[in-house]
Parts: sequence; structure tokens; C-alpha cells
Amino acid sequence: MDNLPKLEIAVFEGDGIGTEITEPCLDLLLAASESSGGFELVFNRLPAGAGTYQREGTALPAESMDAARKADAILLAAMGLPDVRYPDGTEVAPQLDLRFEFGLYAGVRPVRGLPGTPAVLADPRAASLDFVLIRESTEGLFASRGKGVIDGDREARDTQVITRPVSERLFDFAFDLARKRRTAGSPGRVTCVDKANVFKSFAFFRQIFDERAALNDDLEAEHAYVDATALNMIRRPWDFDVLVTENMFGDILSDLAAGLIGGMGMAPSADVGEAHAVFQPCHGSAPDIAGQGKANPTAMFLSAAMMLEWLADKHEVPDCARAGLAIRNAVDQAFGAGALRPSDLGGDAGTLAVSEAVMAALQDPRVPTAAAI
Repeated sequence: MDNLPKLEIAVFEGDGIGTEITEPCLDLLLAASESSGGFELVFNRLPAGAGTYQREGTALPAESMDAARKADAILLAAMGLPDVRYPDGTEVAPQLDLRFEFGLYAGVRPVRGLPGTPAVLADPRAASLDFVLIRESTEGLFASRGKGVIDGDREARDTQVITRPVSERLFDFAFDLARKRRTAGSPGRVTCVDKANVFKSFAFFRQIFDERAALNDDLEAEHAYVDATALNMIRRPWDFDVLVTENMFGDILSDLAAGLIGGMGMAPSADVGEAHAVFQPCHGSAPDIAGQGKANPTAMFLSAAMMLEWLADKHEVPDCARAGLAIRNAVDQAFGAGALRPSDLGGDAGTLAVSEAVMAALQDPRVPTAAAI
């Protein structure tokens, strides 16, 4: 394999169930890469998180940050524990530090229903949900993280920040994604979600969106207020294609969207910048079930598939995209018969059972492999 492209992955296991879902995910990635025969993955495990903070007094050591900066991609399981906090009362969240340090402005949250999983909505159209929420990840209300002001015991303020450079990149990313999705049969429509009727910052956000939409007039562009969007995620989510919104709105809507496909254990994500990207499940460290073998690794597996697809584009290694699709196909195959039911979906399949089922599907000759796709 000496002549194959070698891609280094910075791996943050983090806290709680993060340590439990990482190992089977790395096994799956290695199996997919070996099946493709077209690239090699090298994993660099790095410390960070609430446990690291307790041991070392820092949640994200400088050495870990430097290694992540040099890596080709970053795979993160889960970080933070509710009872481990900074002196100001906020939770330890190094994943946010990574977003700000590397300028990961596009938080990509796919919402895709898996075959064989329980229906959340009664309407049969909900069984084939497939849309993407893009959350700006470095500005908005989160720009006040660590900078909020408390005036005595009388008043507290956090300030929202919307800038033109970041918003332009965000909207261009959304239109590019919609264009790619259209080739696979999606409508090719981008919806700007805001509250432009109330706040000047969101009116500015919408103005920039309209400017970028005019440069992408081969695609549909529309507006929606965030409250109406929350309503329509329940009433008619099958009408959505690509949604793009501010950081805090995206944080809230992405959790609502995850509920449509069974919960956080089924929801992958990516935070993408110009040079770096972090891939992680949407869920947290779930300390209430840590160490019990109950964690659902599906979102971690699907995040790894997203990582491979991003690496394919970033480094022009087509086999990475095929391997990513092979993992997604394996997840679909494992759940497709309806017998595999993780505990967070009301079943009794734990981490090991889900991992073994997906690995078996990846190695099943009837399922398209990375080399065959």
C-alpha cells in the first residue's frame, strides 16, 4: 500500500459514550478503505474533552490542536459532561473551539430517513425524508460565547454577529450543495431561514442571501421565518431540500430535524471550512448510558461516511467517495429488514449488535462494496 494516498485522521474519542462508538467506527473505516483498495487511513488519537480538562486543566491541549491542524480530516465522537464546567458555569465544549479555530463556517446536518426504522410521522411521505440543514457555525449568537456581559444582578447581554464574508461563503456552500443534490433528483432549492421581519441582523443576512441567489439563478431560492420552519418540519418536511440559517437557529432546528428520523443517534454532521472539517454525530456524550454498551453508533458511522466523501473532494481520491457510499449502503442494509432496533429507537440492540450488523452488511457480497460502486 506504499503507493496509495495516505490520509491522516485526527481522532477525538472525547467523553462518555464517545469512547464506545469510536472503536467500531474506526474498524468500519478500515474495512471500507481496504475494500476500496485505493487509499490508506492513518488514525491519530488525540486527547480532548471534559475528562482531559479534569486531568490536565485544559480541555483541548495545544498538542491536540496542532495535530488536528495538520491532519487531513478530524473525526470526533462526543465531548463534554454536564457536571464538568468552566469557572463561568459553561460546559466544557472543545468541539466549539475547533469550529472557531479552523473557521468551520458550514455546519452540515443531513436529515435522511433510514429504511426499516420506526416511522416518527404518520404521513407515508415521511418515510423517504431527505433534506439538509446548513447551520452557520462560527457567528450568529454563538459569537458571544465567552464574551457575554452581566451587569450586576440586573441584566445580561449576548450579542449576535452576522458578517458579509462568512455569510457569502455560507450561502455559496448551500447553493453548491443544492446543485450537487439536484443531479441525484432533489429539487435544487435553497431556503434561507431567518427572522428578518424583526431583527436588522437577519434582514442583513437575507439581503446577502438574495445577492448570492442572483449569482445562482439556475437554482430555486426562497425565504422562511424560523418559527414557520419549525412548524413545517412537522407538517411537511418532505418539501425541504437545502435549508441555510444562523448558528443558534440551526442548533435548535437540527435537533428537531433529528427527531424526524428517530433521534440524535441516527443524525450525523459535519462542520466544514475552507481547509479543515470536523465530522461527528449530532448527539452528546450521554453519560447516563456510558459504559453500558447501549450507545447507538449509527450517527458516528454516517458521519464517517460524510468524512470520506469530503476527503474525496478535498484530495481528489474518488475511492474515498465510493468507500463512504459503501458505508451508507451498509447502514441501510443493516436496518432495512426492520429487525435491528437500537435502544434509543425502542429496541434492545446495543453498540456491539449495531456495529456487527453494519460490518456484516459492508462485507456482504450482495451489498455494493467500495470497489464496485
